[in-house]
Amino acid sequence: MKLILASIIIAAAQAANPFLGKSKNNAKSAFASNLVAGARRLNDADEEYEINISGYSVKFEKCQFVKSYDDELAEEEDSETVLATKRFVIFKLCPDDSCSSCNYNYGEYMIDLETYLETTVNYMQELQEEMCNQCDENCQEDEEEEEDNDDNRRRLEVDCDSCQEECYKIENMEDNGYIDATEFLECQQIVEGNDDNEGFFAGPMCASSGTKIKIGIFEDEDCNILDNSKNIDDYLYNDDGYQVKLSHALLKTVYADTCISCLVVEEEDENDNDDGNNNNNDDEEEEEPEVNEMCQELYEAAAKCEKSHGFDDGYEGNNDYDNQIMQEEVVCDFISSIEGGTYDDNGEIALYGSSKTSYGGATTTGGQKFALTFFILGSVALAAYAAMLHGKLTKGGKAGLTSQGGAMA
Repeated sequence: MKLILASIIIAAAQAANPFLGKSKNNAKSAFASNLVAGARRLNDADEEYEINISGYSVKFEKCQFVKSYDDELAEEEDSETVLATKRFVIFKLCPDDSCSSCNYNYGEYMIDLETYLETTVNYMQELQEEMCNQCDENCQEDEEEEEDNDDNRRRLEVDCDSCQEECYKIENMEDNGYIDATEFLECQQIVEGNDDNEGFFAGPMCASSGTKIKIGIFEDEDCNILDNSKNIDDYLYNDDGYQVKLSHALLKTVYADTCISCLVVEEEDENDNDDGNNNNNDDEEEEEPEVNEMCQELYEAAAKCEKSHGFDDGYEGNNDYDNQIMQEEVVCDFISSIEGGTYDDNGEIALYGSSKTSYGGATTTGGQKFALTFFILGSVALAAYAAMLHGKLTKGGKAGLTSQGGAMA
């Protein structure tokens, strides 16, 4: 029964979009989704085999929605669609702390959006709290002990002017009429439904061709159906009934020009002796650099494309990780297809990699319209030219016959 139902659905989809049946994107997206979901299980194959990525930094590349057939939605009688929205993020591990040299010896990875946001946002929140704590402590000390600052070593260098302003905004965000966008990393209802609809839901979405991550409005509790016509700021109110807006400051840190080091930075010990009497410690073995928890979690949970980019520190040499190596080409191909514009912002297949689709139909791009107009005008011009030649040949033929007839007479 499921097979018959799936055949009917696919046939209907092909009737609406004749290109759908010629594409392998649905199969690729489903398989890649399974790879991402099972990546953590693959890494559990050898817990003792550790990857040292302390010398790398996380660089956000792209956020992408991908719509693919879903068995559970197909079985639901009240479901408006059989296409589930899969959410992916592509990121790189670059071999430095500036992300400027990502041309070789780097890895490219794909992970579900929820895991990426949860992991990176939590880490950036911790850094933010640490920064504000250090700002509060050190900047107050500066005001009270300016004369003795040569004798006091800071554990964290901070710019008091900038950090105090930033931390003040964070602390007083709600009083200034803002809500942190990271409060909506999970799909949640913001407007109650009625007899006509389920209401409105808020959740993360990919925007600006995948270069940004924003909070959007959805029409269902699973955040599958995106409504681009609505702005979330129009539906947010505080406990007193006043309208508020979203602050994307923290959310931007995990996608806009992202370059987050994987190295654990040890806090400087305030009791370090500066008189040069630490020679006894020179012969001690230096501690190996540690990888922070954020990078470790992202790496373990992501599907990996490493070998083709010359990534030297991956799992290629691990015999217990054969499954990852065998499937790596599939992952690399799928990542490449997403980067090439196979899907639009809504997760629909984009014809020719650049056309724009919308619910209920497709619209042509400016280039397609120009080409269509050019060929139409060219066809009209050729038809007119052919008609002119035909007229000349016809007249010429009649004149020749007339002259021949006169000579015979």
